[in-house]
Amino acid sequence: MKISFGPDTLDEVRRAMEARLLEEQGMQSFIERSRQIQSIEKIPGDASTRRYYRVRAQSSTEGLKTLIVMVMEPFEDKGDKINFLTIQKHLRTCGVDVPQILDFDPKNGFIMLEDLGDITLLRRLQNVSSVEVERDYFERTIDALVTLHTQTGPGKTTEDIEGFHLRFDCEKLMWEVNFTMEHFYQKHLQRKISDVDLKVIQDGFTQICTELANEPTVFTHRDYHSRNVMVTDEPNSRFVMIDFQDARMGPCQYDLASLLRDSYYQLDEKQIQHLTRYYIDRRNAAGAEIKDLAHFERMFDFMAVQRNFKAIGSFASFLNRRGNPGYLKFIGNTFENIRRNLLKYPEFKDLREVLFHYYYF
Repeated sequence: MKISFGPDTLDEVRRAMEARLLEEQGMQSFIERSRQIQSIEKIPGDASTRRYYRVRAQSSTEGLKTLIVMVMEPFEDKGDKINFLTIQKHLRTCGVDVPQILDFDPKNGFIMLEDLGDITLLRRLQNVSSVEVERDYFERTIDALVTLHTQTGPGKTTEDIEGFHLRFDCEKLMWEVNFTMEHFYQKHLQRKISDVDLKVIQDGFTQICTELANEPTVFTHRDYHSRNVMVTDEPNSRFVMIDFQDARMGPCQYDLASLLRDSYYQLDEKQIQHLTRYYIDRRNAAGAEIKDLAHFERMFDFMAVQRNFKAIGSFASFLNRRGNPGYLKFIGNTFENIRRNLLKYPEFKDLREVLFHYYYF
C-alpha cells in the first residue's frame, strides 16, 4: 500500500528535518570546543520536551568515550543559574549521585553530561531473579533518597536554591488534583461529574492534602521513580538520580510513595512494608528520627493516593497536549494503587466510590 502525504504534512516534515539539522550543526560546534567527534546519534528521551544525543568523541585528557548532550530551551538569560545546573551542583556537593556535567552552552540550550548508559532501574528490574535481588535494588535506591532528605535541605548550602522557596502546600497539592480532574475525567474520559459528586471529590482530597501540607518538609526530588534512576554496569553499579530539576520542599513521604507506589512497576505489599521500614531505619540512623510509625504510614498512604492521582492527570495530559498516548497504559496500575490505599480508610469510602464510578462507568 502506498502512503501519500499532503503538502501541509510534507512542509511539517521538512521543517522538522531542517530544525534537527541546525540543532546538530550547533551541537557540533559546541562539542568541538573540547573534543573531536566520532559520531552523533539521537536517542529516545523521557516524557519531557528535552532531546538527547549520544556522542562518541575524543579529548586529550579523557581519550575516546561517549557522552550525552541534552538539548533544552536556551537559557542565556540565566546562565548557570537554571534549576538543572544549580540543583545538580548542590546535590553532588551533598553526596547524592547525580550525572556529572562536562560543559554547557546557555545560548543554544546544550548541556553535556556523562553517559550513564541506557539501563534505568525499571529495565534492570525486568531481569530480577528473586525477591531478595529486587529488595536489594530498591534498598540502594532508598539509600540515595535518605541522603537527599537528610543532607540537602536549607542550611546545607549557601547557594540560593529556588526549590527551597517552593513547597507542596495544600494549594499546590490540590492544583495537582484538579489537573487530573481536567485532563483525565473531563478531557480524556469526557465525563460530566455531578455537583454532588464533585463536592465529594473536592472535600475528600482537601482533607488528604491538608493533612499532608501540615507535615514537616524535606528537599524532595518530586518525580523519584524507576524511570528516573539510572543503573550503571556491574560489578560496581551506581544508582544515579536523574530528572531532579523540579525539586522542592515537601513531605518525605512524597518521594517514597513515588518510588514504592510506582505507576510503572508494581511491588508486592510485603515488599513495600519492608522497604518502608528500611527507609525509616535509615533515616533514624542518619539522625532524622521518625517516632510515630502509625502516623508515618497514614501519611505515606495519603501521599500515595495524591501522587498517583496526579500521575494519572500527567499521563492523560501527554495525550491531550502532545498527542502522545504511550502513557495511558499505566493508568490501570495507578488506579489500583489508589483503590488499595483508600480501602484502608473507611472515612474515604465515598471518595473511592465516586472516583471509580466515573472511571469505570
